[in-house]
Amino acid sequence: MPREIQIKVGEVTLEAELNDSKTADMVWDALPIESGYNTWGDEVYFSIPVSAQPENGVEVVELGDLAYWPPGKAFCIFYGQTPASNADEIRPASAVNPLGKVHGDVTVLKGVCLSSIELSKIE
Repeated sequence: MPREIQIKVGEVTLEAELNDSKTADMVWDALPIESGYNTWGDEVYFSIPVSAQPENGVEVVELGDLAYWPPGKAFCIFYGQTPASNADEIRPASAVNPLGKVHGDVTVLKGVCLSSIELSKIE
């Protein structure tokens, strides 16, 4: 069964789907989450109350991917390239656990400059 979440940053609201990994299960169980956030290039990341081990780690992601970064216990949203990217790839700082994918145009996050983000379940 798909697990849909809502991501709200200021006036921008996105919908996404979590995959069926153990890490995504832990994130789902921790929702709702409200947090300040940081950016690294075109990546939003923020600490969440989840402590997961590396799981199916990837070092290159796609536009709109959601991931968990184990070293920072962080939820990541990739909406473009990061400082570690080469050519046309999108590269996190180090391997991340894939969590899911944003539906629609995630690049709308490029224009957002607010201090908090909210993740919630769509049930």
